[in-house]
Amino acid sequence: MDKEAFVKNTAHELGFSDCRFAKADFLAKEAPLFEDWLKKKYNAEMHWLENHFDLRMDPRKLHTGTKTVISLSFPYQPEDDSLSIHPPKIARYAYGRDYHKVLKKKLKALLLSMKEEFGEINGRAFVDSGPVHERAWAQRSGLGWIGKNSLILSKNAGSYFFLAEVLVDLSLTPDTPTTDHCGSCTRCIDACPTDAIVDNQVIDSSKCISYLTIELKDALPDEFTDKLNGWAFGCDICQDVCPWNRFSKPHSEVEFNPHPDLKSMKSSEWLEITEAVFNERLGNTPLKRAGFERFKNNIGKALLE
Repeated sequence: MDKEAFVKNTAHELGFSDCRFAKADFLAKEAPLFEDWLKKKYNAEMHWLENHFDLRMDPRKLHTGTKTVISLSFPYQPEDDSLSIHPPKIARYAYGRDYHKVLKKKLKALLLSMKEEFGEINGRAFVDSGPVHERAWAQRSGLGWIGKNSLILSKNAGSYFFLAEVLVDLSLTPDTPTTDHCGSCTRCIDACPTDAIVDNQVIDSSKCISYLTIELKDALPDEFTDKLNGWAFGCDICQDVCPWNRFSKPHSEVEFNPHPDLKSMKSSEWLEITEAVFNERLGNTPLKRAGFERFKNNIGKALLE
């Protein structure tokens, strides 16, 4: 088995739905686009995105010796997505255990297998962490293309999947980038209740429901109080309407299953949720990012619409 096949087979055995390679290089096309996005303040209060620009645009500076960027996808579409249908709605990616921890463990296992197979190699894994331009590398490697909603879309898997990367000092034959298959479709743009998609592949975070319910530290601006569409954490609207998500497949990762009590909670129980219950049932999920006070405030707004 050649190196490329070994890495891909191992990744699939660990549960990743796809694994592709791209040659580590400077992101010449993406750099000015990202810089312009920052200048327009579309990152809102997410100021950390302004840091380490040179590392974000060149993985060889982020991890010395990097020759290949391995991009991987891992599905999170639940079998039962009722928590994203009935208010207070929770984005599908946040049902179960914090994906950072789950996927980082799998990436470490992948790196260990590679070292056992190829000898001493030097690699570093990332899961939505560190200054990595993950969508750019996912597109370059052929995992999918960047849709008008700025998410990676796959003809075979839609967009309900996490992205992860491994920077490694191992030369692997690059895969071929895929072409754009959005065409003239504008369903995601038309469906966004806050007009957060301001241009093709360009999001104004300050208008995005995901940002407003998770990252925003101040009070929700009045102009958005009646536009949350029942969302209490995150938002899947632009993915729900995407035609390519008819091809998304449910995950089989036990750790991404929700706490058994969540599906049976009534509106009154959500409104009366205590910090102790939040910590017990949601403390190990991505919802901890918002924190108890923000999440409870979101619940009130989501249920009063």
